[in-house]
Amino acid sequence: MRRLVLPLLAALLAVPATSLAESGGKPISLGLVTPVQIVPEGQGISGFRFSLLYGNNAFVNGFDLGLVNMTTGGAVGVQWGAVSIVNGDFKGWQGNWIVSMTNGGHFEGLQTGLYNQAKHVKGLQLGLVNQTDTMEGVQIGLINIIHRGGMLPVFPFFNFSFK
Repeated sequence: MRRLVLPLLAALLAVPATSLAESGGKPISLGLVTPVQIVPEGQGISGFRFSLLYGNNAFVNGFDLGLVNMTTGGAVGVQWGAVSIVNGDFKGWQGNWIVSMTNGGHFEGLQTGLYNQAKHVKGLQLGLVNQTDTMEGVQIGLINIIHRGGMLPVFPFFNFSFK
């Protein structure tokens, strides 16, 4: 098990690290609630963002941790909290206790939470309720909704679509 964990962590950190130099974001942001944060909400983060209550930035590439995480653009990496909302594309793992949501963009990776939602998913949604317009992957949960192209539009326990 230990042999598997270290390579997975290295791979997880390498994905955001490759785009850090090119993205132009600040390396770290700490905050209580927007606008009380180190990096203003109109700028992006390329590294680590910790928002105790609520954080909002243009994008986050790296690790995003907080109670409520939001970006007005995309995100790449890992996003953990109670609620996370990305208003752009997301690539990585969006894992939240309550809501993992990618509005208006494509989601690629693993999305976990009680309620998971994205416009297009390529990967796995794992939660109580999973919802997407289109999908290339699998949903596992109590209620699984794929509006177009799924095995069925709504199906309990699992649903899938592979193009």
